[in-house]
This record gives sequence, structure tokens and C-alpha cells, in this order.
Amino acid sequence: MSLQDDAILLGKQAKEASRRLARLSSEEKNWALLRMADRLEAKMDYLLEENKKDLELARKEGLSAALLDRIALDPGRIRAMAKGLREVAALPDPVREIVRMWRRPNGLQVGRMRIPLGVVAIIYEARPNVTADAAALCLKSGNAVILRGGSEALGSNRAVGALLREACAGTRIPETAIQVVESKDRGLVNQLLQLEDYIDLVIPRGGEELIRMVAANSRVPVIKHYKGVCHVYVDSEASLEMAERICMNAKVQRPAVCNAMETLLVHEAIAPAFIPLMAAKLKSAGVEIRGCERTRGWAPDVKPADEADWSSEYLDLILSVRVVKDLDEAIEHIERYGSQHTETIVTSNYQKARDFVDRVDSSAVMVNASTRFNDGGELGLGAEIGISTSKIHAFGPMGLEELTTTKFVVFGDGQVRQ
Repeated sequence: MSLQDDAILLGKQAKEASRRLARLSSEEKNWALLRMADRLEAKMDYLLEENKKDLELARKEGLSAALLDRIALDPGRIRAMAKGLREVAALPDPVREIVRMWRRPNGLQVGRMRIPLGVVAIIYEARPNVTADAAALCLKSGNAVILRGGSEALGSNRAVGALLREACAGTRIPETAIQVVESKDRGLVNQLLQLEDYIDLVIPRGGEELIRMVAANSRVPVIKHYKGVCHVYVDSEASLEMAERICMNAKVQRPAVCNAMETLLVHEAIAPAFIPLMAAKLKSAGVEIRGCERTRGWAPDVKPADEADWSSEYLDLILSVRVVKDLDEAIEHIERYGSQHTETIVTSNYQKARDFVDRVDSSAVMVNASTRFNDGGELGLGAEIGISTSKIHAFGPMGLEELTTTKFVVFGDGQVRQ
């Protein structure tokens, strides 16, 4: 068959599966999710062996350390995948929830009820955990899913998908509710993006180049997240100890993810005390710092930053640092160079915190907390399917509710329109 035929088959199968999924009870979906979790843990050795093959090939191809980290599975990450499945099973089912009901003067009761979107296609790079997370969220929200991971983790994604489908055997979950695309041909992705009759939403997860390609070529609605240029602003009234702890976590804990800090903004009043301390701590953790002229005045071994640094998503142990005169200048910098992902203010001043929260237009705005908390699991949504930095129809981490829409339901007792 042609690539177009292959894509249409995937779409048709997913559309039919979505209709069957929409009718399942919460109990049926939860039971399948728990079986999936058990299956992943029971087959941990198999998953690690398949992942090892992907890593060996990736190293031969010279992929970066950051990308290798995204591909890699270990027992802890596999257990985390299983935990995510169980957490999704424990979450309230949004499907059929009546989110609002009101009565009209003519006696009609009008309400809005949550329903699945239908078919979701997810196109992503590396990260085999996305396969499990996305399948879990789509299943619980009643959506069929087409998963197309990057070729660098094909064996791992295929293995995870196979185990998830095996766990559904003997349930009413259609086998085609979770489909992993095994072709490495990028032309198949372009064909999937044309299937507006079968696919209801496309979610690309990966680098900016991938997301822009999908957005430019898709006839299906796309949830976009081009990059995560996340900021931490250390205010003049910040605790140095708290600021140091937050900045280290935001940059160093896992630098290759989208909610890691990429730019540190420091109020000029606190800069003489904070920058030398922070620069030394970051340097000891292997972070390369690129700073403005004033930053380099207090940390002479810092490399000079150029204009491109302020809008860069490094996804690595690299950080840009800028000294600002006040809150207004910090927000102006974020507005100019940010990506509407995640921003944090560290301050003990309540009014400044409120101003920052009110004025900063990002999917998550935090006070005295690491940017790393912009994550579905950390925010109580269960496993997330991605973080949207576009506002239609979701903004921020996408959990179960963001994978549904609402339809109107109307109850009457014989009313006719006059």
C-alpha cells in the first residue's frame, strides 16, 4: 500500500475505536489501565533490553547527551510510567460530567456535558514514557490515539505499545485504540496530518523544528508548544537561600526538559550578593553561564551573552543571566524573549508577587517555586499529554479535562419554539 493508504487505514481504525471507547464505563477503563501498569513492571527486563538497542544505535549516530537522556529507560523510569498509569486510573473520569446546568424561562433545562475529542495523533521525539502517558490519558478520556515517536526510540516505543495492547486483551478496549506507527518514513507523518476526516487533534512534542513543521503542514487542529524559554526572576526582597535552592533545581535537576530554567533575571539591588554565590554553585554543577555586562562585573569568568541567548532554549547545562533594575524590566524581558511557558518570581513581597502573577502571560506563573513544577503530575493532573503554549483550546499542561470538549444537552417536557 502507499503511504496515503497506510495513513488512512490508521485513521479509520482509530475513528472506529474512538466510537467504541466513548461508550465504555469508568470501571472498564480503569481496570485496563491497572493491567497496563502491571504489565510494564512485569516486563521490565524486556523493555530495558529494547531500550538498550535504541541507546546503542543513538550513540553510534552521535546523538547529544541531552537526547540520550530523553531516550533512556531505567527501572526507576519504568516504575514511574506504571505509577503514572495507576494515577490516571485513580483520577475522576471527565467523560459524561455535566459541568453546568441552567433552566430557561420556558422550562427547558440546558447543560454542558464533557465528551471525548475523538482521535488524537501525537508526534514526538525520543521519550518512551510519552507512549505510556499519552495512551493512558487518551484511554481514560475516551479518545483513540495514534502514536508516532521518533526513529531514535522506535524499538522502545514499539515495545511499550505492544505491552499496553497485550494488557487490553480480554477487555472491551479495542486493540486499535492505541496504535504505534512503526514506519520511519516521515512521509507517513505528512499523510496523517491531512486526515481531518479521521483525526480530531494533533499534538506534536519535541523540538521547535518538529512543532513548526507539524503546524505548517497539518489540516488537523494542532496544539503547539514551540519551546520552553523559562525564567526565574530573583527580586530585591528575595531570600538568598530560597533563591539559590530554586535556581539550582530549575536549571540542574533535569536540564534537558522544557520546564527547566533557561534565563535567570536578578534585581540590581540583590545582584552583588547573589550573583557571585549563584555563579559559583552553578559552575560547580557544570553549568556554563552566559551573562550580561553587569553580571560579568560580579562574576568575571562568565561568558558574555549575545542577543540570541535571551531567546534560546538550551535544553542543556547552559544558562543566560541578566541584571534588571526592577520588576517592570524583568517582565518586559519576559514579554520580549519568553515563550509563554513557565516563569517564577522569588520574593517575600506579596504585592510584587501578585503583580507578577497578574501581568505575566505564560501557561504557568509561579511564586517562590521551581519552574520544574509546570508538569501535569506535579500539578495534580496525573500524567500529562503535553504542555500547550497556545490558548485554544488549552493553555499549560494537558490532562484529562483538556482531552475533552463539551456538548450541549437539553431536557424539555414538550416545548416548541415560538
